Amino acid sequence: MRSSISQLFSAATDHDARGRQTTHQLQTAGMAGTPAQCTNGFAGHSGSIKDVSKTDWNSRLGDGTAQLNGTLGRGTSETAETDSSGTGGMRDALEGPGSAQNDIIHLKRRVGLFSGVALIVGTMIGSGIFVSPSGLLVRTGSIGVSFIIWMACGLLSLLGALAYAELGTMNTSSGAEWAYFMDAFGAWPAFLFSWVSTLVLKPSQMAIICLSFAQYAVEAFVSECDPPLSVVKMVAILAIVSILFVNCYSVNLGMAVQNVFTSAKLIAVLIVICGGAYKLCQGNTQHLQNAFSGATPSLGAIATAFYTGLWAYDGWNNLNYVTEEIQNPSKNLPRSIIIGIPLVTLCYALINVSYLAAMSPTEMIESEAVAVTFGNRILGVMAWLMPLSVTISTFGSANGTLFAAGRLCFAASREGHLLDILSYVHVRRLTPAPGLIFHSLIAGAMVLYGTIDSLIDFFSFTAWIFYGGAMVALIVMRYTKPNYPRPYKVPLIIPILVMVISGYLVAAPIIEKPQIEYLYAVLFILAGLIFYVPFVHYGYHPKFMDNVTLFFQMLFEVVPTTSMAMFD
Repeated sequence: MRSSISQLFSAATDHDARGRQTTHQLQTAGMAGTPAQCTNGFAGHSGSIKDVSKTDWNSRLGDGTAQLNGTLGRGTSETAETDSSGTGGMRDALEGPGSAQNDIIHLKRRVGLFSGVALIVGTMIGSGIFVSPSGLLVRTGSIGVSFIIWMACGLLSLLGALAYAELGTMNTSSGAEWAYFMDAFGAWPAFLFSWVSTLVLKPSQMAIICLSFAQYAVEAFVSECDPPLSVVKMVAILAIVSILFVNCYSVNLGMAVQNVFTSAKLIAVLIVICGGAYKLCQGNTQHLQNAFSGATPSLGAIATAFYTGLWAYDGWNNLNYVTEEIQNPSKNLPRSIIIGIPLVTLCYALINVSYLAAMSPTEMIESEAVAVTFGNRILGVMAWLMPLSVTISTFGSANGTLFAAGRLCFAASREGHLLDILSYVHVRRLTPAPGLIFHSLIAGAMVLYGTIDSLIDFFSFTAWIFYGGAMVALIVMRYTKPNYPRPYKVPLIIPILVMVISGYLVAAPIIEKPQIEYLYAVLFILAGLIFYVPFVHYGYHPKFMDNVTLFFQMLFEVVPTTSMAMFD
């Protein structure tokens, strides 16, 4: 085993020649041999993607094979491949191919159209629809207004995702906003995004989902009182560890889990919708009458209500984080978006109507587990299906969240914006294990410290700063890179509209009700410059990081990947 790993280390020495200033000098004497000198752990790039011609672009993409400069083409299958270890069977399907001595290490294109839709739908339908309905009613004070906001959130998510489809087919590098900021603005805005997303946004998103999972899972065994908070957090940590194992073990296993849990949660959604239809057929429409009664909410209240609704839709951009692993991304990325997001919007609309067919708005507000209350009213002795369905839904959503988050860490680290070790992949399973582990550790810390409501508010405010920035990036590149190949192109009014709404969602709550937490969020974003200037801009590299990188490289059995060679 040591011999095969050392051969792979040796084969990886000449990786990333265009993307980094130095290479990783890796020894072939075995894992217990001389320490590998992994230099340039922080050096980044200040340039952007070249504005190349279509011919040059096609020559870079190739036909599905890895070129000598590390560029990934289209077309790696999701089917089982031969494992050089000779074990065959299930391991072939889960781990993918073994690596020969001179193989170039990179992430494989294993995500097809069905898996792409499952990643979007499975990540979006998580805890939000089970946590957010009551919060949205509280902030609007009106059934009609809350329903309009639910639909508006779905439309906004679709428009934003369509704009992301153009960005993702322009630049098929993983990392979503990070890659687009590199294109449009250069290194420092991209670094600030990776700084905030890696340390706050993605881990907090996973922490919220896992806390919701744990709350519903524990409530199934506690009937007389609220479940102990310590038990809820312990179960949430266990969920994070389980999801981490699945995604570190195999990309195919991670996507199989995503596909199965997405299918299961759609069945759960169908149960809720059928239950609501049954109550409506009985004439229980009293809660849907006079839907617009009540005081008109203020602009600030509408913005915070959008935060709550948009949290339920969050995940619409997750497929852009794994673009390098999508088969034929120029077609499957927009197709997955066009199928997935309208499906989620339709589900949310019907679920809200079903809730109101079974309980009053006051009962929804007072219930901390709306779906469970609904099940007790409708399903009778089968009411246990609802907490089970919610746990399935949230577990699948958390799985998709970590799957995407690890790719952001991988992409940013590969260009020197984060620690080198976070861009390495396992030598056999070809999973970005260090990035996945890093995100899980931070999410676990947030589970132990935070609560769902505080995490949702901070997440929403910070996230929409960068969503708006991505729209600005698209508009800027329409003028700075007019001839850049765009397999999918949206009308310019779409990113402009999403940009304006993003600005409103960021500014309105601050104007309506200023809070010190908003200032803390902005200061945290800007604090990234403290690390950007010495470590990325000037390329300072602490000597002790070589030994740290080597230690984790041997511990996790990971090696550097080839770069997409997109940034010069």
